[in-house]
Amino acid sequence: MAALTIVANINAKADKIELVKAELEKLIPITRAEAGCLQYDLHQDNDNPAHFLFFENWESRVSWQAHMENQHLQDYLAATEGMVESFTVEEMTRVG
Repeated sequence: MAALTIVANINAKADKIELVKAELEKLIPITRAEAGCLQYDLHQDNDNPAHFLFFENWESRVSWQAHMENQHLQDYLAATEGMVESFTVEEMTRVG
């Protein structure tokens, strides 16, 4: 099965940027240690600091789905409830 690339966009509410950023940063070392995680990088938009982007590569969709079920993701969602304006996930496959 081909590797899976995930592009996740998180837009924090303007008054919650630092709180959301701190919670997102907590996910990095835990997720990078997960089985099947090839890359898990957090980015912050230079012009819009409320916009965060995770660029992720996983061995398979199965390994990514296992990540999405993990407790640390549930903890993040609970900690940031009401602080995020929007959240989108794009599943992609590298073609070149």
